[in-house]
Amino acid sequence: MISIEDFKKVEIKVGKILSAEKIPDTDKLLKLLVDLGEGAPRQVVSGISLYFPEPEVLVGKVTMFVANLEPRMIRGHESQGMILAVSTEVGAFSLIAPEKQMPPGTTAK
Repeated sequence: MISIEDFKKVEIKVGKILSAEKIPDTDKLLKLLVDLGEGAPRQVVSGISLYFPEPEVLVGKVTMFVANLEPRMIRGHESQGMILAVSTEVGAFSLIAPEKQMPPGTTAK
């Protein structure tokens, strides 16, 4: 369990995926360029390629990201956030997206 104060530290923002490509020599990793409403796109590395064999289908999608994680190197690529998604044990998968159209950078409340 975490406290509400810990949860308040997590910054969840709307992001629009500008580009998506498979990272060579990996099974699961995609490199995403994401507009989080900050003026310059961020690079996010995510292990979701099994669900998106054609990563270009992600371009233009608006979904939710954790924006205040410390940058981390993953297989030689810096990741500057985390995409939010859900999955089931039987393989169903969904990105978490706002119900209505929201501009990049909108912060979850």
